[in-house]
Amino acid sequence: MNHGLPTYSLELGGYTLYGSWTNILTVLIAAVLVFLFAVIGTRALAIKPTGLQNFFEWFAEFVRDIISSSMDWKTGGRFIAFGMTLTLFILISNLMGLPFTLISGHTLWYNSPTADPYVTLALSTLVVTMSHYYGIKLVGFKHYSLEYVKPVWFMLPIKLIEEFANTLTLGLRLYGNIFAGEIMITIILGLAVTAESTLNPLGAVFAIFPMVLWQGFSIFIGLIQSYIFLTLAMLYIGHKATVEH
Repeated sequence: MNHGLPTYSLELGGYTLYGSWTNILTVLIAAVLVFLFAVIGTRALAIKPTGLQNFFEWFAEFVRDIISSSMDWKTGGRFIAFGMTLTLFILISNLMGLPFTLISGHTLWYNSPTADPYVTLALSTLVVTMSHYYGIKLVGFKHYSLEYVKPVWFMLPIKLIEEFANTLTLGLRLYGNIFAGEIMITIILGLAVTAESTLNPLGAVFAIFPMVLWQGFSIFIGLIQSYIFLTLAMLYIGHKATVEH
């Protein structure tokens, strides 16, 4: 369980920025899978949908319902493509580490991207930034600014802290659930391995049933967390982008 990530450094403006090759690799894989899934599902559109087209039409309605519950459709209609892409990306990212992880020595090269806090906090920062951008664009800077001092001016510090807390909780909630799931998989797999890293046949037998149960539960958690993230994202955007809340 004590595995490090392959890192790189980048000099920029006198500062040294550090990153992980694992994050770049897994996020790129997730993005490619979302793209391929969307292309394959929409390349042969028909009046009577079947297969993946049927799924995408249901998925579009599902996302539309979530957006409509957070804001009026005239405002929210512009976010349906973003909502679908965001949900698919998070769902695929949540499930990527379930079949296997790739470890070389003590270096972790492949897992679920959302099991890393930097990835989930980047997603939450994107959502919160979009909420501010569309808040200013759609309701005007004056109305947007006044929301921070309602009902009294000294609410400003509290609301600024709230914005920061929303970013943290949105990202860390997703990270915590997916990371905990992968830790449990590692613990269960540990039943099948001895202290000398050799196969333990008896432990492997006892690990099969818990592993099957936990894999099924992890898929459920991955689905639920993608739904929660989308719902909260649309709530944050809707709160800023509409005049009446």
